[in-house]
Order: sequence, then C-alpha cells, then structure tokens
Amino acid sequence: MRGSQPSYWESIRHSVQSLSAGLKLTFRHLLKARKSRKPVAITDRYYFDQPEGIATIQYPHEILPVPDTGRYRLHNEIDDCIVCDKCAKICPVNCITIEPVKAVEEIGKTSDGTPKRIYAAKFDINMGQCCFCGLCTTVCPTECLTMTKVYDFSVTDIREHNYAFGEMTPGEIAEKKKILEEHQKSKVAAQQPQPVTTPAAAEVKTAEAKEQSSEAPKAPAAKPVFKPKIKPPGTPSAPPAPPAPEEAKAPEAKEQAPEAPKAPAARPVFRPKIKPPGTAPASPPAES
Repeated sequence: MRGSQPSYWESIRHSVQSLSAGLKLTFRHLLKARKSRKPVAITDRYYFDQPEGIATIQYPHEILPVPDTGRYRLHNEIDDCIVCDKCAKICPVNCITIEPVKAVEEIGKTSDGTPKRIYAAKFDINMGQCCFCGLCTTVCPTECLTMTKVYDFSVTDIREHNYAFGEMTPGEIAEKKKILEEHQKSKVAAQQPQPVTTPAAAEVKTAEAKEQSSEAPKAPAAKPVFKPKIKPPGTPSAPPAPPAPEEAKAPEAKEQAPEAPKAPAARPVFRPKIKPPGTAPASPPAES
C-alpha cells in the first residue's frame, strides 16, 4: 500500500516540473507581447496572419473596422435631398419628420443631376426610435440618406438623439411660404376667363346683344285704368237706367241653358160637402 503512493520527494519534483512548464509559457507570451496586433476586420484576408501580439485595443484611440454593410447612425446629405418623403412613409416606427415647402421654380440640382423643386423646411431623424432596418436608405432615389459607421453615439439625454438636417431659418421658411401663396393666387387668377377688349370682339358682342334684344318677345300693352269721375256736391244724379229686358240677354245663354221639363197638370181633388146639423136631406129626384 505504501509503495503505490508517491513519496515526499517525488511530489516535490512533480510540482516543480509543472510550475516550470507554466512559467515557460508565460515568459514566452511576455516576450511576444512586445508588439500589438493591427486592428483589422475579421473579413480581412490577413486577419489570421497575426497569431501573436497583444489583442487588446486601446478604445477610443483604436477601434475595430466597421463593415460597409453595417447599420448604424443615419445621415442625410441635405444638398442632394429632393424632399420626396419616401423615407418618412416607409419608416415602420415614424422616426423621420419632414416639412416640405414647394418652390415656384427649380432651385437647383443634386449631384446626380436630379432637379430640386421643394425646400426642406424640416428634416429631423430621431435615432432614439430608429430600429436600424435600413428601409429608408433603400427607397431613397438620390441615395442621400445613408447609414454611417458611427455606432457609439450614446448620450445621457434622450432628446439629443434627435438630429436635425434642415438648414432653413424660420424667417426663410416664412418667406418661401409667402412666395408660394402669392404664386398660387396669381395662378388661380390667370385660369379665370378674361374679358375681351379688342375692337372687333367688341363689335361682335354688340351685334349679338342687338339680335338678342330684337328676338326678345314684346311685353303686352298696358290696359287703361278705369277712374270714376267725382261729381261736385249739389249736382243732381242721373236717373238709373231701366233694367234690360230678359229678351235682350245674349241668345247664347238661352241656347246653353237646358229646357226644364214641364210639371204634370194637377188633378182635381174630390171633397165631400158637409151639411150643418138640422138640415133636411135633399129629396131624391122624381121619376118621370
């Protein structure tokens, strides 16, 4: 039993060997740590050619390269923006706010030659609400809205995450709006029909008015109003006219009136004679 266990000196020798192996590995890394690794992206072809050196990066003086397809803070190149409002419409969280003001004429062109006809009175992006989906950069026709490689923009106040890209002052905005209103009023006035003032057109218009007046139906003549004569007081009044006989009436009334049916002749009613009391009855007539 005793021979199966290591002796006291064997245990010490085994401990010294293991300690020396660990110290050799540590001193070897210390000698190789005299230089640092270059901060390269993992997609770099020489990434695995640096197996030795310090891997710690002294941030923020040193940062790892950010891939080109990364989705980080949004940026809008306002000089190339045509204020089409597509980014605000497609944003799923409504973090983009745009206030457009139309111009009365072309105000410039973008870097790719697209004409600009709208002012960007307000173009704000709230990165505190952004979900970094990248849809707004996809639909931008002039590619002025991009996601930069800035990923460290943490702040202590959430309101500092609202980035304003509009460059117009309140006075300029009010002036452009006033110019637009005047242009719209003049445009509406120009669309209304204007009266013709040429001599030939005036003569044609006068001839048409005369034709219309000649063709208009004449109004019926006014009937004279009957005014009774007022006689002075004391004047004898004229005797009333005798009534017209019935025969003098219009024969048309007689023809139109239907003839009334004649009533039948009344039959004589037999009434017996009542003799007063005490009167002798009449003797019958004598026979011949």
